[in-house]
Amino acid sequence: MSQEKVDRYKQEKANRKKNMKKAKIQKVMGRCAAVVVAVVLVGLFGYSAYGSYQSKQPKEEVSIDYSAVNELSQNLDALNQTDGE
Repeated sequence: MSQEKVDRYKQEKANRKKNMKKAKIQKVMGRCAAVVVAVVLVGLFGYSAYGSYQSKQPKEEVSIDYSAVNELSQNLDALNQTDGE
């Protein structure tokens, strides 16, 4: 073996624990990232399915009673006519 190979081997051996720990952390972080992406995708799928379900439900009709507004308008018109005379 050349001296370069021997020095490189010694350096690798000295840093082996640190390198193994670094590789293990990267592996765990990769798995965590994959889990987060999977959760987000499942959440988006669920949200989309719920929105689709809600859009197919019958809508409740709402009627608005404008009689109070009409009465107020008529009363104001009547007041304006009496003030103008």
